Amino acid sequence: MPQQDKLQNMSDYLEIIRQRGSGALDKKMGIEITEASPNRLVGTMPVEGNTQPIGLLHGGANVVLAESLGSIGTQLHAGPNRRIVGVDINATHHKSATSGIVTAVATAVTLGKTLCCYEVEITNDKGERTCSARITCLILAER
Repeated sequence: MPQQDKLQNMSDYLEIIRQRGSGALDKKMGIEITEASPNRLVGTMPVEGNTQPIGLLHGGANVVLAESLGSIGTQLHAGPNRRIVGVDINATHHKSATSGIVTAVATAVTLGKTLCCYEVEITNDKGERTCSARITCLILAER
């Protein structure tokens, strides 16, 4: 039975994420997951500490945030015994952020047996879109 069939609400998904722990890069970047299900994830990341030398949020930081959400969503969809790898990611940076936090909302495009794809919208504290990203993850065999 797929893992999501056993789960009743978002708190179940957030508990799985809490138990799983975050990766070292997510911790370094200050990424926090605030909403989670296979269909939709929300996460935040501080701008401070994730900037280019000139003080703008680094574009690569946006990509890390998008990939983290897509990978977590795919893991929630696939179940705890499946391995997940990102196979494609792209991002368009629309506007810079220089302070505060950015918020990413990842929405599932497809949730398949072997591939999952998410669209990720990242916004600044004012709600302005700063980045649009898309990530595709591959679901590998059970461990």
